[in-house]
Amino acid sequence: MSSLEGRRAIVIGGGSGIGLGAARLLARDGAAVTIVGRTEGKLADAVNALADEGLGVASCPADAMDAADVRRAVAAAADGEGRLHIAVVVPGGGSIKPVLRYGDDQFSQEVDRNVRPVFLLLKHAGNAMVRAGGGAFVAVSSTAAVFSTRYIASYAAGKAAVDQLVRVAADELGRLNIRVNGVRPGMTRTATTAGAFANPAMMQAFLDGQPIARHGEVADIAQAIRYLAGPASGWVTGQLLTVDRGHTLRAFVDYASLRDLPDQGDPSTATD
Repeated sequence: MSSLEGRRAIVIGGGSGIGLGAARLLARDGAAVTIVGRTEGKLADAVNALADEGLGVASCPADAMDAADVRRAVAAAADGEGRLHIAVVVPGGGSIKPVLRYGDDQFSQEVDRNVRPVFLLLKHAGNAMVRAGGGAFVAVSSTAAVFSTRYIASYAAGKAAVDQLVRVAADELGRLNIRVNGVRPGMTRTATTAGAFANPAMMQAFLDGQPIARHGEVADIAQAIRYLAGPASGWVTGQLLTVDRGHTLRAFVDYASLRDLPDQGDPSTATD
């Protein structure tokens, strides 16, 4: 893979999991990387872990939902003239529950939890990329954006919005030499998914729905991010690269058969 020497990169969610995996590959190929997250201790552990591998990265604590924090993190990652070349954003999430049982405000809050970090980094890193004469932006979406994922409606809706934001931003920003792409991971082993991976029946259900019967690992997704962040993908923009061992060729698992969920047909389980 081509060198990233001289390029400055920011990875929001870089303290662990997919973000840390992406930061590792960007730094290994020569980029000056700043990892960003809410927890200073987690960031420090990540910096130390990469240092043990001979990789130097900087860190900046920030909340990806807070505009001022994101603006400050971009400034910390940019060079002395405010230029940035690569931006990766990972955070998201949602609840597992029937669609009729979300709280009225909970649903929109969880959708925003997936979309707002992408928009805020796109806005502030995008302006820094304009100053740099171009750049590469990579959002982490999900396979939930492209097929029915029963019982995670807020997450699916949020990730579908991320995909459309990627497309529209790519269309607008191409003339400025800014490429905007996304990666759609399938079920991947991280700290966030540890509970699922501890459930053998759930993990078997995922394997049964995949042509390639192997669980996803951080490195699988990080390699896709690294490709979209670098010059090897210089003619690629507005694309969503699905990395899921073929899961979207089939169907999502039925969480109702694997977890104890409220019965949507029972009015007594309704939320106000």
